[in-house]
Amino acid sequence: MMMRKLLAIIVLFSLVTAKAQTTDRALNYINTYKDIAISEMIRTGVPAAITLAQGILESSCGESDLCKKSNNHFGIKCKNEWTGDKVYHDDDIKNECFRVYPNAEASFRDHSDFLRNRPYYQSLFQLNPTDYEAWALGLKKAGYATERDYPQRLVQIINNYNLNQYSLLALEKKNNPDVRDAIAKEAPATNDNTLIPTGHVTPTPETTEEQEVVERITPAATQKEKKSVSNELYPKGLFTINHCKVVYATQGTSMLALANEYNVPLSRLLDYNDMKETDILSHNTLIFLERKLKKGAKDYHIVQPEETLYDICQAEGVRLESVLEFNYKNKNSGVTPGEKIYLRSMAPAASKNVAISLPANGPTSSKSQIL
Repeated sequence: MMMRKLLAIIVLFSLVTAKAQTTDRALNYINTYKDIAISEMIRTGVPAAITLAQGILESSCGESDLCKKSNNHFGIKCKNEWTGDKVYHDDDIKNECFRVYPNAEASFRDHSDFLRNRPYYQSLFQLNPTDYEAWALGLKKAGYATERDYPQRLVQIINNYNLNQYSLLALEKKNNPDVRDAIAKEAPATNDNTLIPTGHVTPTPETTEEQEVVERITPAATQKEKKSVSNELYPKGLFTINHCKVVYATQGTSMLALANEYNVPLSRLLDYNDMKETDILSHNTLIFLERKLKKGAKDYHIVQPEETLYDICQAEGVRLESVLEFNYKNKNSGVTPGEKIYLRSMAPAASKNVAISLPANGPTSSKSQIL
């Protein structure tokens, strides 16, 4: 009996260790190649989240034999038109021909072109680029992979490591290059570029540079500039924040019309968004179509100028009551720029804040962000 228990402990320890090592490899892979994936999305429209998830899966986080021998991160086979170097590797059948690239960037670029230029993948580019579930299913239907559970595996990777933030960042960069550059100049320098996957509870010492770009709206910007950034930041139609369905509604939108359009009772729609009874929206805002989660996708949010607790809850897709509890606050508590608002666990200590009232109709500004 003792031997069985010891064996079970050893097996469990081995599984935990293996999982931790896999997570570390995935995070290193994301940190190394996220900029290329973002650039490729801007260039071709292939979602950065899909690119990174496929790279992680196809190349075993860059450590597969094929990837090491040929810089082939996506398992792309030679096909008739390939005139570059080749390597032979066992896959569906033995000794199949695969493409060889001079570096990883060439592999990422060819992957984007491979999808963009083939007729049987064209339907994918009619999808919302942030709808990674539809993209994953579409890749399977178009014949990219033979594994039956290929879409589910991609979606799990995207959810585990919050990869959709990079698709959203690519959209923001593509739509607002001038504002992006101004924001980047204002962002504080940091050498910390560590990613924390969804479900990890270790506090991050700094946000990543990409998160800084999405989060920051320079204090020097005018209110008109802030609103134009907010209006263009979000994709049209349905998308997700923190795995919850949401739409971006503009000023003048009827909540009753939204409720009818998405088949959600008006009372629930108001409850999901911490709103009191209202009809016409007085500000541009995010409207969640289902109840937000109790915890965020990252450990904390850095308060930006003019943000309220309501703005933060909408931007991060976290329930207001959870944010209040985590940060020792109540509905009348205020926040100050630069303050850390914890999203997954209790803050180290309660902070003193100036009391303000939450708006009855939602945020007082249109500046909510996706991360």
